[in-house]
Amino acid sequence: ATRLGGLSQAEQRELEQRMQKRQVKEFVGLFGNLVDHCFSSCVNDFTSKAVTERENGCVTRCVQKYMSTGQRLAERFQEHNADMATKMGQR
Repeated sequence: ATRLGGLSQAEQRELEQRMQKRQVKEFVGLFGNLVDHCFSSCVNDFTSKAVTERENGCVTRCVQKYMSTGQRLAERFQEHNADMATKMGQR
């Protein structure tokens, strides 16, 4: 078997499968948190089956804000990691 990075092809496949499963699990968790948060924040009238215009607008804004916040956090995390790598390289 060919070894790249010290892993055999079978080990590489196993690692990829585990990483994919973890990413799916994390995505489902994040999506669940998003749904819970926006539902709790926006839906409070259960007297009708229909989603009101106010609720619909609230959910749209909530999802946009949640997603942009997540994106900004990821960007800051990358900036922080780059700063740490630079500092570690200077030692």
